[in-house]
Amino acid sequence: MRMVWCLFAMLLLTGCGGDKPPERPALAVGDLTDAPAFATEVVDAMRHAWSAYETHAWGHDALRPLSRTGHDWYDTSLLMTPLDAYDTLVIMGLDEEAARAKALIFERLTFDLDMTVQVFEVTIRHLGALLAAHQLDGDQRWLDLAIDLGDRMLPAYDSPTGMPYVRVNLKTGAVEWPANNPAEIGTLMLEFGQLSKLTGDPRYYDAAKHAVTEVYARRSSLGLVGTVIDVESGEWTNPASHVGGMIDSWYEYLLKAWLLFGDAGFHDMWTESRAALTTYLAHETADGLWYGIVDMDSGERTDTTFGALHAFLPAVLALDGDLERAARLQNSVYSMWTRFDIEPELFDYTTGEMRYAAYPLRPEAIESCYYLFTLTGDERWRGMGRDIFDRIVRFTRVKHGFAHVKNVQTKELDDAMESFFLAETLKYAYMLAVPSRVNFDGVIFNTEAHPLLPVID
Repeated sequence: MRMVWCLFAMLLLTGCGGDKPPERPALAVGDLTDAPAFATEVVDAMRHAWSAYETHAWGHDALRPLSRTGHDWYDTSLLMTPLDAYDTLVIMGLDEEAARAKALIFERLTFDLDMTVQVFEVTIRHLGALLAAHQLDGDQRWLDLAIDLGDRMLPAYDSPTGMPYVRVNLKTGAVEWPANNPAEIGTLMLEFGQLSKLTGDPRYYDAAKHAVTEVYARRSSLGLVGTVIDVESGEWTNPASHVGGMIDSWYEYLLKAWLLFGDAGFHDMWTESRAALTTYLAHETADGLWYGIVDMDSGERTDTTFGALHAFLPAVLALDGDLERAARLQNSVYSMWTRFDIEPELFDYTTGEMRYAAYPLRPEAIESCYYLFTLTGDERWRGMGRDIFDRIVRFTRVKHGFAHVKNVQTKELDDAMESFFLAETLKYAYMLAVPSRVNFDGVIFNTEAHPLLPVID
């Protein structure tokens, strides 16, 4: 008999307080001795964001907080914000809000649409959320929706190499865009793999793992992957190797797939990849440790940029047990916040030149604080995370939600509040404030922070 671990057994539903961790020495970035107060502030931020969505964008994918309007990614809303926010609402104990989100989802959400979607985004936000919600409250309807969505996206893998196309039509299975990247190919593994584990149908796991191994087989002799690969020819069309957008979560999922599924093949791929990153991408400067850009074949450094999306790596290194390197890199991540008040999307860490000055409410810096604090118990990481959260509130909170920052130097705002702000940024901030709320050892978070639990046969 297949047994699914119920997340309710893993969540410690004891309210926002929880026990305080042991006393620690004074912190370089400020003590946090009032974790319950921190948690209350995060819950207040979640209520504020969710209430604005309910009032001004109900039924749409996302809120535009400045114009007080809704925004849909495609021709028809796929309810991104309610799906992404659901498990965060439950973890925070916002039961009434969670119930309204669930009712809306089961009332309106359908994937039977003649509409072409981006496989990666719909996988991490929708499929991941559905699987987590099913494990969260046991309602079969979540899994039924997940199966329907998984079946509609499987045609994306029908390429000559087995690596998925970027886009697929949910009704016809027609595919588009063969120019894909390691992140959008590899960061389907947890969700498709978990769908197989929950249903007993191996098609999803097998397709996703085959795609990962096809990318890995095309790594360079140095063990590096590039930025863009053609899924029809199998040829790299952009050989730049880095840990930023388009590659980032490729590395995250190699490690997490091993931890969630116990598949040694992923451990082997992660171990070799980690060594290549350390040898060729890691860059020691007078300001600290960074990870830059190199040519995947020669290892020659071609650029020295780093930014918000790169900030996932300290969490992954910490999860892998390399706490010393994770700490040093997280200190570099935090320096972006103290240098600019808010981290930029991308800047040159050797010159300070701004390459892309936006901040779209990203979670990765707080996520890495959460992992480091949970794994070490060192209060400085929670203090750092709280400072980052405080900066987010100070510079992005508006009357009707939270707004993206168009330019971290001028603090000009942009009219957007992506669903991942509720799914990830606020969830990691809350769990950082109350780490006892979720059993860290029993959960693997997908790249959208949806908690997945091991399935025992």
